[in-house]
Amino acid sequence: MSKVVLLDAGPLGMVTHPRKNPEIKAWLQQLLRRGVVVMVPEIADYEVRRELLRAGKRKGVARLDALKTAIGYVPLTTETMLKAAEFWAEARRQGQPTADDKALDGDVILAAQVVTMKRRGDDMIVATTNVGHLGRFVEAKNWQAIT
Repeated sequence: MSKVVLLDAGPLGMVTHPRKNPEIKAWLQQLLRRGVVVMVPEIADYEVRRELLRAGKRKGVARLDALKTAIGYVPLTTETMLKAAEFWAEARRQGQPTADDKALDGDVILAAQVVTMKRRGDDMIVATTNVGHLGRFVEAKNWQAIT
């Protein structure tokens, strides 16, 4: 069983701006040197990429593509999307949605990716800047708390 860290859009976005956020680059390099598997989930890639494209930040897109190639990428699957729909409905039945009813809700999609991957036996954790939403479904920590 290996430790796998999935990057949420917050930390992933910071990685695409390394001059603005040198601490995250050092954090990521430290994890990788220790043999921690760090991966980019497709939903986080989508959330970061759309903003980079909107802002015309080609270098940021290139850094995002390079990172995915270097550390690994977790594509969305039908199983993930089915689980995400369950999480979305459950959160609304409980009166605790993680996004507007008309929003895609990347948090439940990311949580579903973790749950479907966890079935393979890996120790999964989400590195995030928003523990509250994700922590309702899966293990999530502020990225700086993951060592």
